Amino acid sequence: QVQLVESGGGLVQAGGSLRLSCAASVSIFSINTMGWYRQAPGKQRELVAFITRVDDTWYTDSVKGRFTISRDNAKNTLYLQMNSLKSEDTAVYLCTGDYYGGAPRWWGQGTQVTVSS
Repeated sequence: QVQLVESGGGLVQAGGSLRLSCAASVSIFSINTMGWYRQAPGKQRELVAFITRVDDTWYTDSVKGRFTISRDNAKNTLYLQMNSLKSEDTAVYLCTGDYYGGAPRWWGQGTQVTVSS
């Protein structure tokens, strides 16, 4: 069974930065798409960003220019660099992978990001 383990979340002031990491228990070299979702209290789960095997990326409009997704296939790790954080970025961030039909088949447990204003 594939495990995705997130780290790097925490409490940060508005305007600050965090870098999330997601370590996979298997090789991600051949996995086409890896991504990050987030779940805020009382809101629907939202796709934040994804990256393909050839490093094509996509971001939801609210994080464009502030967040950067990247992957290190040699380390089997996915990253999300988050800059200029806002209170509305507060959520549990979930690492995902191995998309099929537009939906991920792998999910991590999530890491809490809290941005204080």
